[in-house]
Amino acid sequence: MHRRQFLVGAAAVASAGFAAPQAQAQTSSAKAKIVIAGAGAAGLSLASRLRRQMPQASITILDARKEHYFQPGYTLIGAGLWDPANVTFRNADFIASGVEWIEEGVAEFDPEANTVVATSGQRIQYDFLFVATGLKLDYARIEGMDESLIGKNGIASIYAGPEAAAASFRSIDAFVDKGGVGLFGRPPTEMKCAGAPLKMTFITDDRARRKGRRDAVQLVYNAHSEVVFTVPPVDVRVKGMFAERGISVNPSHVLVGIDAGAKRATYRTPTGNVTLDYDLIHVVPPMCTPDAVKNSPLPWQEGAFAADGWIEADKGTLRHPRFANVFSVGDVAGVPRGKTAASVKWQVPVVVDNLVAETSGREPTARYNGYTSCPMVTAYGKAMLIEFDYDGNLTPSFPFIAPLDELWVSWVIEEKGLKGAYRAMLRGRA
Repeated sequence: MHRRQFLVGAAAVASAGFAAPQAQAQTSSAKAKIVIAGAGAAGLSLASRLRRQMPQASITILDARKEHYFQPGYTLIGAGLWDPANVTFRNADFIASGVEWIEEGVAEFDPEANTVVATSGQRIQYDFLFVATGLKLDYARIEGMDESLIGKNGIASIYAGPEAAAASFRSIDAFVDKGGVGLFGRPPTEMKCAGAPLKMTFITDDRARRKGRRDAVQLVYNAHSEVVFTVPPVDVRVKGMFAERGISVNPSHVLVGIDAGAKRATYRTPTGNVTLDYDLIHVVPPMCTPDAVKNSPLPWQEGAFAADGWIEADKGTLRHPRFANVFSVGDVAGVPRGKTAASVKWQVPVVVDNLVAETSGREPTARYNGYTSCPMVTAYGKAMLIEFDYDGNLTPSFPFIAPLDELWVSWVIEEKGLKGAYRAMLRGRA
């Protein structure tokens, strides 16, 4: 890539999905009582935008967590390039001025009474509720698996947090040095950052090559279905790259159990369970909503999103169809895509602008098209910048970045551009 193209891209970066042009924001003078459940990427971004666009509203955010994690950076920790401090912020630094922060979780949602109940028993009433709790990593659904095993006996899993990602890198590096069989894959549930399991497979492959140890390791990707990625052109491209790099693919293999002592993994397949020996396994747990959400009236009552408790939502507006004053944003929303930080960047303006319009007596017209971005790391220093919508259409933001090409500039966006843009998003500025 020419230097001029890179400089244009770097200026635009604030990066894929985060740098869409912003029109002058409308405001509302409504004195509404707004509650936001969750202070993750979605919750903090919502609070910042709502504070600015609805200056007379009463805004309360509930979350017991004092630390905030830049989760897109977990892959870079797992690659040995970052340490946990690089992804750890203080939530207090991003709570917008004038927003009340109740440092408790939500124990109960009562949308019939327009009330949430905090873990202390405090009841908070609202006119509008934004559910942004994130999701739950359900390691317990894999028999024999527990978060405490990460980093031990060849078990890796970057999803469990910054320290787990660092422990995962140590397991991967030890595996490369020793050799053997490495297993990768993803769960059949909805999940955040569906590209991360593929990234970790590519990273392990490249680390082995750079250490001159590729012949000593066998890498196997156990796909949860017939595809490795749900967007068809990306699926074809990744399968081709796996074939070129000697990475085997087993279709329709769902991890259901681990024997950590024996280093054996059990998979459910269409023809019955199979057991595979491993020296390294990167575990991606099933994912579902937190218990307070799952046990509330908010989830889908039927269909593909019902079993794991995803909140019922119109996919264009993220508004609840049965409780019109409830919106779900981020990972917890029961929509076909949208469990990435880049999706949050596009979702938040939609729900805020629609609420501003509604409380100002205007027709809400903003819609979310399912935008999701995945900088797919394919080696150290290379990535594909993959952006797509609900329909699986590739939607590249930058004309000089081919989405299915392995490029250095796409890596730079992942390693250098995303964190600053993410912090700006938390402040409602991206």
